[in-house]
Formats: sequence, structure tokens, C-alpha cells
Amino acid sequence: MTDLVTGEAVVLELRLAKLASRLLSLLIDLAVQGVLLVVGLLVIGGVASSADEAAAAAIVLIFLVLVIIGYPVAFETFSRGRTLGKLALGLRVVRDDGGPIRFRHALVRAMAAVVEIWITAGAVALVVSLASSQGKRLGDFLAGTVVVRERVPTSSAAVVTMPPQLAWWASGLDLSRLPDDLALAARQFLSRSRELAPEIRESMGARLATSVAACTSPPPPTGVPAWAFLSAVLAERRRRETVRLGGSGAAPPSPYAQPSPYGQPAQPSPYGQPAPPPPYGQPAPPPPYDTAPRWPVQAAPQPPAPAVPPWAAPPPDDEDPFAPPQ
Repeated sequence: MTDLVTGEAVVLELRLAKLASRLLSLLIDLAVQGVLLVVGLLVIGGVASSADEAAAAAIVLIFLVLVIIGYPVAFETFSRGRTLGKLALGLRVVRDDGGPIRFRHALVRAMAAVVEIWITAGAVALVVSLASSQGKRLGDFLAGTVVVRERVPTSSAAVVTMPPQLAWWASGLDLSRLPDDLALAARQFLSRSRELAPEIRESMGARLATSVAACTSPPPPTGVPAWAFLSAVLAERRRRETVRLGGSGAAPPSPYAQPSPYGQPAQPSPYGQPAPPPPYGQPAPPPPYDTAPRWPVQAAPQPPAPAVPPWAAPPPDDEDPFAPPQ
């Protein structure tokens, strides 16, 4: 992997082609060019047998130039950096800034290949590629290009989703102090949790959850596993970023909706729907609750913070609503 900086100062991460894949693509191109040379020289030898030696030599020279130089120039120009060998191996030639190459880049590379590949049997190209940190050959240095891989294996990382039991709690989270690198580490942990051993998954999840809990508030409810806590934080962070960018993030839950116990379906708020009006001519019924203000309002005492993180506690029973994903 390498970082290429474009003209607009944007850093691109590209996977460089290794020496083995470049050598195999070169052998494919040389095999194609060899077949073209053999077939073409046989045809030219039969056609130019009646011509004089000067005309035959000129035809042969032109044909050699077309095969040795014209073949890579034509393919790399019209296919934006790919010959038949590079197409078979999933490689592409790009500029040092990550942009597509043009005719002049392909021409410089092909003319340099006459010396470093054809005349020296590839010795110069091999030595220069081994000495270069980016695997460049002499033609790449002269043209300002680099060979990269297009076929990059895709990761099957699962999308972080919001646990339904934590949606109400996550809507009031303070995520302003959560750093990006810690959020990225938590996301990578969740994407690879299925590949980890159970004891490693539990210890790593607890460490990450402790670090994330130190940067967020309020603390998670008691009994929440580490993976559910991290999923809720990342899902809420992504939802807020989507809303900030003008996307279609889901609206936060109603502040009047009370959270239901974990494992139980959510109960509708008794204050969410207004009571229907009384029939005409009948007095209105008294409200089901006392609406008189009580001043001063005393804040409810907060329970002391548990000495042990909530994700360190074992699940209450076999009916744990936060069973880890299989």
C-alpha cells in the first residue's frame, strides 16, 4: 500500500503491484509479441521475397518497431495503462499522482523497455525494480508512472447496526470527545470479532469498551455487553454524521418514550397521544396526573457508578437479549 498525492492535495491509497505479478504480466506480453513477430516475419518473408534487399529490410524494421514499441504504446494509451498481460493480472499503469497515463507516458515506457528489457534481457529492469521502494523500473522513473493493482480483495465487514434495546439511551449520548482513531479501532474490532477466539474477543472488547466509555456520557446501562455498547455508539455516531451531511438519518426517539426492560417489547408512552376531547356539553375529565408545578424541583439521586464495567458482568440468564452475533 502506498500514498499518492494528487494535484488537488488529496491523498490516495493504492496497492502497488508486486514484482512477481509484474514479471508474470511481462511474460504474457512478451509471449504475445513473440507470436506476432514469428507470424509477421513469416508473412513478410513470403511477400517481400520478390522485392530488393533494402525494401525488405525497411519493411522488417518497421514491423519490429510496431510490435516492440507500438504494441505496448497502443494498448496502454487506449486502455488507460493496461496491456494484455496487465489485464490478465489485474494491473494498471498510472501516473505518480494516481491519474491515468497518456500517449507520452506510454511512449517513454516503451522506448525505455527496448534497452532495459529487450537488449539486456530484463536485467536492468530487474535490478532497478529491486532497488526501488515502489517497484518501479527505469521506464517508470523516466515517465513518472507506477504500476498498481486493481483487483483488491474486498472485506466482508458487517454493517454496524443499532441494538434496539439501546436506541433510546444512544439518542442522548455525548460523542464530542470520541476520537476518530478510537472509533476506527472499535469498528475494525466489530468487523473482525467473528474471526477472533472467544477469550481474545471478550478481553479486547472490554478494553475498547472501557476506552470508549471514558470518552462518552452517560454511561451504558448495567448488563450491556461490550459489542452491543460499541455497536450502539458507532451506529449513533454514523446517524448523526449522516444527518449533519444532509442525509436521511432516522429521527431520534421521542423524549417522552420511556425505555422498556431489556428483552421486553417497547411500551408506548402514556403521554405520547393526547386524550380525545369530551362530547359537546360534557365537562372535561380531570387529568390522570397532577399538573401543579412543584418548586423547587429536586433532582432524582443518581445511583453510584459500578466499580466493575457493565460489560464485565456475565449475562443474567440464557434468555440474554444481547446474545453475540454468530
